[in-house]
Amino acid sequence: MGFFKKIFGKQIDLGKQMPIYFVSSDEDYMQHAFEQARESFRYFCREVYWERHRIVPALDYAMVKICFLDVVNGEEVGEHMWIDDVEFDGEKIYGTLVNEPDAVQNVKVGDQVSAKIDEMSDWLFAIGGRAYGGFSVQAMRSRMQKGELKEHDKAWGLDFGDFNDILVVYEQKEHPENLIEHPMCKNVREKFEQYVKENPSILTDADELGFTQLHHEALAGNLALINILLANGADKNARTKSGKTAADLAKLLGWKDIVKALD
Repeated sequence: MGFFKKIFGKQIDLGKQMPIYFVSSDEDYMQHAFEQARESFRYFCREVYWERHRIVPALDYAMVKICFLDVVNGEEVGEHMWIDDVEFDGEKIYGTLVNEPDAVQNVKVGDQVSAKIDEMSDWLFAIGGRAYGGFSVQAMRSRMQKGELKEHDKAWGLDFGDFNDILVVYEQKEHPENLIEHPMCKNVREKFEQYVKENPSILTDADELGFTQLHHEALAGNLALINILLANGADKNARTKSGKTAADLAKLLGWKDIVKALD
Protein backbone atom coordinates (compact mmCIF):
# COMPACT_ATOMS: atom_id res chain seq x y z
CA MET A 1 0.00 0.00 0.00
CA GLY A 2 1.43 3.34 -1.09
CA PHE A 3 4.32 4.47 1.08
CA PHE A 4 5.11 0.93 2.19
CA LYS A 5 5.65 -1.27 -0.83
CA LYS A 6 5.98 -4.86 0.33
CA ILE A 7 9.63 -5.77 0.05
CA PHE A 8 10.03 -9.37 1.12
CA GLY A 9 13.74 -9.62 0.25
CA LYS A 10 15.15 -13.09 0.83
CA GLN A 11 12.99 -15.94 1.98
CA ILE A 12 14.18 -17.33 5.31
CA ASP A 13 15.85 -20.59 4.37
CA LEU A 14 16.23 -22.93 7.30
CA GLY A 15 18.36 -25.25 5.18
CA LYS A 16 17.73 -28.21 7.46
CA GLN A 17 15.24 -29.57 9.95
CA MET A 18 15.26 -27.60 13.16
CA PRO A 19 16.25 -29.78 16.14
CA ILE A 20 13.31 -31.37 17.93
CA TYR A 21 13.21 -31.92 21.70
CA PHE A 22 10.34 -33.77 23.32
CA VAL A 23 8.72 -32.54 26.50
CA SER A 24 5.27 -32.81 28.03
CA SER A 25 3.29 -29.63 27.46
CA ASP A 26 1.37 -30.42 30.66
CA GLU A 27 4.36 -29.34 32.75
CA ASP A 28 3.69 -26.07 34.57
CA TYR A 29 6.95 -24.49 33.43
CA MET A 30 6.11 -25.20 29.78
CA GLN A 31 2.58 -23.87 30.09
CA HIS A 32 4.07 -20.71 31.57
CA ALA A 33 6.38 -20.44 28.54
CA PHE A 34 3.40 -20.77 26.18
CA GLU A 35 1.58 -17.98 28.04
CA GLN A 36 4.63 -15.71 27.86
CA ALA A 37 4.88 -16.29 24.11
CA ARG A 38 1.23 -15.42 23.50
CA GLU A 39 1.42 -12.32 25.69
CA SER A 40 4.45 -11.00 23.75
CA PHE A 41 3.47 -12.11 20.23
CA ARG A 42 3.09 -8.45 19.26
CA TYR A 43 6.89 -8.05 19.14
CA PHE A 44 7.20 -10.86 16.62
CA CYS A 45 4.45 -9.32 14.46
CA ARG A 46 6.16 -5.92 14.59
CA GLU A 47 9.58 -7.27 13.64
CA VAL A 48 8.22 -9.29 10.71
CA TYR A 49 6.26 -6.24 9.53
CA TRP A 50 9.40 -4.14 9.34
CA GLU A 51 11.44 -6.96 7.83
CA ARG A 52 9.12 -6.85 4.83
CA HIS A 53 9.93 -3.21 4.31
CA ARG A 54 13.70 -3.53 4.57
CA ILE A 55 15.74 -3.31 1.38
CA VAL A 56 18.44 -5.40 3.05
CA PRO A 57 16.88 -8.23 5.12
CA ALA A 58 18.00 -8.47 8.75
CA LEU A 59 16.31 -11.60 10.10
CA ASP A 60 18.10 -14.94 10.16
CA TYR A 61 14.95 -16.72 11.31
CA ALA A 62 11.33 -15.79 11.97
CA MET A 63 9.22 -18.71 13.12
CA VAL A 64 6.12 -19.48 15.16
CA LYS A 65 5.41 -22.73 17.01
CA ILE A 66 1.91 -24.15 16.65
CA CYS A 67 0.16 -26.98 18.49
CA PHE A 68 -1.14 -29.45 15.87
CA LEU A 69 -3.85 -31.92 16.90
CA ASP A 70 -4.83 -35.22 15.31
CA VAL A 71 -6.65 -38.45 16.16
CA VAL A 72 -4.36 -41.47 15.78
CA ASN A 73 -5.61 -44.99 16.54
CA GLY A 74 -8.65 -43.54 18.25
CA GLU A 75 -6.66 -41.25 20.55
CA GLU A 76 -6.17 -37.50 20.30
CA VAL A 77 -2.51 -36.53 20.02
CA GLY A 78 -0.85 -33.15 19.87
CA GLU A 79 2.52 -31.94 18.67
CA HIS A 80 4.15 -28.51 18.87
CA MET A 81 6.04 -27.68 15.66
CA TRP A 82 7.58 -24.66 13.97
CA ILE A 83 6.30 -22.82 10.91
CA ASP A 84 8.06 -20.09 8.90
CA ASP A 85 7.02 -17.61 6.16
CA VAL A 86 4.61 -16.41 8.82
CA GLU A 87 1.62 -14.16 8.16
CA PHE A 88 -0.93 -12.92 10.70
CA ASP A 89 -4.16 -11.20 9.68
CA GLY A 90 -5.63 -10.54 13.09
CA GLU A 91 -7.65 -13.74 12.83
CA LYS A 92 -5.25 -16.56 12.03
CA ILE A 93 -1.56 -17.31 11.76
CA TYR A 94 -0.41 -18.74 8.41
CA GLY A 95 2.87 -20.34 7.43
CA THR A 96 4.87 -23.31 6.15
CA LEU A 97 5.50 -26.31 8.40
CA VAL A 98 9.23 -26.71 9.07
CA ASN A 99 9.32 -29.91 11.15
CA GLU A 100 8.58 -33.48 10.08
CA PRO A 101 5.82 -34.66 12.46
CA ASP A 102 6.52 -37.48 14.88
CA ALA A 103 3.05 -38.05 16.36
CA VAL A 104 0.38 -36.34 14.26
CA GLN A 105 -0.36 -37.67 10.79
CA ASN A 106 -2.62 -35.01 9.28
CA VAL A 107 0.23 -32.66 8.26
CA LYS A 108 3.72 -33.06 6.82
CA VAL A 109 6.81 -30.90 6.47
CA GLY A 110 6.35 -28.24 3.79
CA ASP A 111 2.56 -28.02 4.17
CA GLN A 112 0.89 -24.62 4.14
CA VAL A 113 -0.94 -24.44 7.46
CA SER A 114 -3.01 -22.04 9.54
CA ALA A 115 -3.95 -21.80 13.19
CA LYS A 116 -5.84 -19.61 15.62
CA ILE A 117 -3.75 -17.36 17.84
CA ASP A 118 -4.56 -19.44 20.94
CA GLU A 119 -3.02 -22.47 19.19
CA MET A 120 0.31 -20.63 19.02
CA SER A 121 2.76 -21.85 21.66
CA ASP A 122 5.93 -19.90 20.85
CA TRP A 123 7.65 -17.47 18.52
CA LEU A 124 11.27 -16.79 17.71
CA PHE A 125 13.24 -14.49 15.47
CA ALA A 126 17.01 -14.09 15.18
CA ILE A 127 19.17 -11.18 14.10
CA GLY A 128 22.90 -11.61 13.64
CA GLY A 129 22.80 -15.04 15.23
CA ARG A 130 21.06 -13.76 18.39
CA ALA A 131 17.71 -15.28 19.29
CA TYR A 132 14.73 -13.28 20.57
CA GLY A 133 11.65 -14.89 22.09
CA GLY A 134 11.82 -18.68 22.00
CA PHE A 135 10.14 -19.09 25.40
CA SER A 136 9.55 -22.83 25.13
CA VAL A 137 13.13 -23.28 23.92
CA GLN A 138 14.39 -21.32 26.90
CA ALA A 139 12.20 -23.36 29.24
CA MET A 140 13.85 -26.55 27.96
CA ARG A 141 17.30 -24.97 28.15
CA SER A 142 16.70 -24.15 31.80
CA ARG A 143 16.42 -27.91 32.52
CA MET A 144 19.61 -28.89 30.68
CA GLN A 145 23.04 -29.70 32.03
CA LYS A 146 25.95 -27.55 30.83
CA GLY A 147 27.16 -30.03 28.20
CA GLU A 148 23.67 -30.70 26.89
CA LEU A 149 23.00 -26.98 26.75
CA LYS A 150 26.10 -26.42 24.64
CA GLU A 151 25.08 -29.15 22.18
CA HIS A 152 21.55 -27.81 21.98
CA ASP A 153 22.69 -24.29 21.09
CA LYS A 154 25.21 -25.65 18.59
CA ALA A 155 22.44 -27.61 16.85
CA TRP A 156 20.42 -24.43 16.46
CA GLY A 157 23.45 -22.33 15.55
CA LEU A 158 22.11 -19.45 17.64
CA ASP A 159 23.03 -17.50 20.74
CA PHE A 160 20.05 -17.83 23.09
CA GLY A 161 21.61 -15.84 25.90
CA ASP A 162 20.39 -16.25 29.48
CA PHE A 163 17.23 -18.37 29.85
CA ASN A 164 16.41 -16.31 32.95
CA ASP A 165 16.45 -13.07 30.95
CA ILE A 166 14.67 -13.56 27.62
CA LEU A 167 14.90 -10.69 25.15
CA VAL A 168 11.97 -9.85 22.87
CA VAL A 169 13.32 -6.93 20.80
CA TYR A 170 16.63 -6.07 19.13
CA GLU A 171 19.13 -4.22 21.33
CA GLN A 172 16.66 -4.33 24.20
CA LYS A 173 19.34 -3.79 26.84
CA GLU A 174 21.09 -0.99 25.00
CA HIS A 175 17.88 0.73 23.91
CA PRO A 176 14.91 -0.24 26.14
CA GLU A 177 12.82 2.33 24.27
CA ASN A 178 12.71 -0.21 21.44
CA LEU A 179 10.04 -2.00 23.48
CA ILE A 180 7.78 1.00 22.88
CA GLU A 181 8.62 1.93 19.30
CA HIS A 182 10.56 0.12 16.60
CA PRO A 183 13.66 2.07 15.47
CA MET A 184 12.53 1.92 11.84
CA CYS A 185 9.24 3.56 12.79
CA LYS A 186 11.14 6.51 14.22
CA ASN A 187 13.38 6.72 11.17
CA VAL A 188 10.54 6.96 8.63
CA ARG A 189 8.24 9.25 10.61
CA GLU A 190 9.01 12.51 8.78
CA LYS A 191 8.95 10.95 5.32
CA PHE A 192 5.73 9.14 6.17
CA GLU A 193 4.07 12.37 7.25
CA GLN A 194 5.11 14.08 4.04
CA TYR A 195 3.83 11.14 1.99
CA VAL A 196 0.45 11.22 3.72
CA LYS A 197 0.03 14.93 2.97
CA GLU A 198 0.97 14.41 -0.68
CA ASN A 199 -1.07 11.22 -1.09
CA PRO A 200 -4.24 11.54 1.01
CA SER A 201 -5.72 8.39 -0.55
CA ILE A 202 -3.53 6.38 1.87
CA LEU A 203 -6.00 7.43 4.56
CA THR A 204 -8.91 5.56 2.99
CA ASP A 205 -7.47 2.91 0.66
CA ALA A 206 -8.13 -0.67 1.80
CA ASP A 207 -6.69 -4.01 0.71
CA GLU A 208 -8.51 -7.24 -0.14
CA LEU A 209 -9.13 -7.95 3.56
CA GLY A 210 -10.48 -4.47 4.19
CA PHE A 211 -7.35 -3.35 6.03
CA THR A 212 -6.63 0.36 5.82
CA GLN A 213 -3.17 1.73 6.57
CA LEU A 214 -4.43 2.46 10.06
CA HIS A 215 -5.23 -1.23 10.56
CA HIS A 216 -1.78 -2.28 9.37
CA GLU A 217 0.00 0.15 11.68
CA ALA A 218 -2.17 -0.83 14.64
CA LEU A 219 -1.37 -4.51 14.17
CA ALA A 220 2.34 -3.69 13.86
CA GLY A 221 2.40 -1.41 16.89
CA ASN A 222 3.55 1.75 15.13
CA LEU A 223 2.20 4.48 17.40
CA ALA A 224 4.06 7.38 15.72
CA LEU A 225 2.61 6.51 12.31
CA ILE A 226 -0.86 6.01 13.74
CA ASN A 227 -0.75 9.49 15.25
CA ILE A 228 0.17 10.91 11.84
CA LEU A 229 -2.69 9.07 10.16
CA LEU A 230 -5.20 10.23 12.78
CA ALA A 231 -3.97 13.83 12.61
CA ASN A 232 -4.62 13.78 8.86
CA GLY A 233 -8.15 12.40 9.11
CA ALA A 234 -7.88 8.60 9.03
CA ASP A 235 -11.15 6.97 10.09
CA LYS A 236 -10.52 5.05 13.31
CA ASN A 237 -13.98 3.47 12.98
CA ALA A 238 -13.19 1.82 9.64
CA ARG A 239 -13.64 -1.95 9.79
CA THR A 240 -12.00 -4.86 8.03
CA LYS A 241 -14.13 -7.38 6.16
CA SER A 242 -14.17 -9.46 9.34
CA GLY A 243 -15.52 -6.44 11.26
CA LYS A 244 -12.45 -5.33 13.18
CA THR A 245 -11.41 -1.74 13.83
CA ALA A 246 -7.77 -0.72 14.22
CA ALA A 247 -8.36 -0.51 17.97
CA ASP A 248 -9.62 -4.10 17.98
CA LEU A 249 -6.36 -5.29 16.40
CA ALA A 250 -4.22 -3.24 18.81
CA LYS A 251 -6.18 -4.61 21.76
CA LEU A 252 -5.80 -8.18 20.51
CA LEU A 253 -2.00 -7.92 20.58
CA GLY A 254 -1.73 -5.75 23.67
CA TRP A 255 -0.55 -2.44 22.17
CA LYS A 256 -1.95 -0.41 25.09
CA ASP A 257 -0.70 3.02 24.00
CA ILE A 258 -2.21 2.50 20.56
CA VAL A 259 -5.56 1.46 22.05
CA LYS A 260 -5.57 4.74 23.99
CA ALA A 261 -4.73 6.74 20.87
CA LEU A 262 -7.61 5.12 19.00
CA ASP A 263 -10.22 5.63 21.76
